[in-house]
Amino acid sequence: MIKGFRDFILRGNVVDLAVAVVIGAAFGAVVTSFVDDVLMQIVAAIGGQPDFSGLSFKIGEGVIKYGSFLNAVISFLLIATAIYFVVVMPMNKVAELRARGADPTTKTCPECLSEIPYGAHKCAFCGSVQEPRA
Repeated sequence: MIKGFRDFILRGNVVDLAVAVVIGAAFGAVVTSFVDDVLMQIVAAIGGQPDFSGLSFKIGEGVIKYGSFLNAVISFLLIATAIYFVVVMPMNKVAELRARGADPTTKTCPECLSEIPYGAHKCAFCGSVQEPRA
């Protein structure tokens, strides 16, 4: 039983997952700090206050605290924007640069103009014989 547990814990994907969770938590703290300490301060400069949690109104005896919701929405949008421009866009550029140098995986059949695998000797759509490409 102990040996099975040890084998499970030392399996590569469990260790990789643990490392990913720790790095994800640390990265989350960095992004949250960036949003709270930098981007929300820019919002405060434009809107007048960085914390909207005090905003509310009354309907009868009930108090609608829409400021906390507004804080959450603004934080979400700022975090999504930061992640997009700091992580997603650069990774897409790197993937695009890698794809430019890669060998093509498909070619166009000259007979029917269908897209077929690069190494195909016969078109799967029209059956025409394909010339090997250099």
